[in-house]
Amino acid sequence: MRRPSAARRRKEEAIVTEAECQFAQFGFEGATLEGIAAACGISRHNLLYYFPSKEALYQRVLDAVLDQWLAGMQDLAQSDAPQQALRDYIRAKLRYSRARPNGVKVFAKEIIAGAPRYTAAIRARVAPLLQTEVQRFERWADEGRIARVDFTHLMFALWALTQSYAEQEAQFALLLGRPALTEADYAAAEALICRLVFGALGLAE
Repeated sequence: MRRPSAARRRKEEAIVTEAECQFAQFGFEGATLEGIAAACGISRHNLLYYFPSKEALYQRVLDAVLDQWLAGMQDLAQSDAPQQALRDYIRAKLRYSRARPNGVKVFAKEIIAGAPRYTAAIRARVAPLLQTEVQRFERWADEGRIARVDFTHLMFALWALTQSYAEQEAQFALLLGRPALTEADYAAAEALICRLVFGALGLAE
């Protein structure tokens, strides 16, 4: 199969970036191909040359978000140092929430709606990696390196804690009396989340 040209890849990336913003703001139903195309400076017909439907573009946005998220999960599953692996994972998830808040919001909207357009991908891609992570935690517990808790729900809690800094960033910043969260706010969040998780697992900070 012929690889797409660099120019086509750049155009697709620009469209996906704008689509991510509009799906985050308006949801799948509210966002339109006309609006996305206009923001990219192209016609709806031209956009359809790159993505044949709104569903295909939405799928591409969710795939890009999931690819980046799963990369961090894979790092955790492959590590053999509990404290450092968890600290790196928490830092990466918070950094991701800060760097790509729209992507996190799109994914969250899809999940809150019951994942009507992305159930198969979540089952096929997230579930196996989650199982691998839980097995790694189980091994660490068997070796006496961490306390035994419900590791599946530990991961759910980690996702919720870190993703909230994208989903509710505006509210958090408002309550802190500033226009946006700062690097110091994210560092404080990281330190606290690590402390909570390490405490639950009986790990030294």
